Amino acid sequence: MHAPTPEFLLTYRAMMIDGLSREVEKTKNVLSAIPEERRDYRPEPCARTAWDLAWHIASSDVHFLDGIADLKFNMNPAEDKPANVAELVAWYEANINRAADRVRAMTAEQLGTPVEFFGVFKLPAVFYLQFMNNHSIHHRGELATYLRPMGSKVPQIYGGSYDEPFQPPAAASAA
Repeated sequence: MHAPTPEFLLTYRAMMIDGLSREVEKTKNVLSAIPEERRDYRPEPCARTAWDLAWHIASSDVHFLDGIADLKFNMNPAEDKPANVAELVAWYEANINRAADRVRAMTAEQLGTPVEFFGVFKLPAVFYLQFMNNHSIHHRGELATYLRPMGSKVPQIYGGSYDEPFQPPAAASAA
């Protein structure tokens, strides 16, 4: 296997970070839909609560990006866990943007540096962007299934939902 070229690493990073910016908006919408008074909801005793799952999504996304930028993963929980849903969404927005900016600032050499992930993987740092994205989407989908039983509405994710039917963009419908 050949090592990825610097051009590939930079292009891959740009593509993944661009996609991540769209995913972050979807994640914020799902997090925002958690009813504060029902955040302890869990569909069964062995499941995480909505609050625990929401924190896992938000903090893991940030930890993945920081781990990529640090060229070392440390998935210890953040010290500044928010107290409520509104604070969680604000924390996520501020920290995901900060961490993404750190990855945007990395050189091609840094992006191509092999990084060990707890003895499971050892990949060039930039390739963890896809792993992070998949992890986040998986748990966001899990959390979205909690919303209706909690008395909330499911926001659009990759198209309309029963609660938020698909609306074509205004420019497309005017054409």
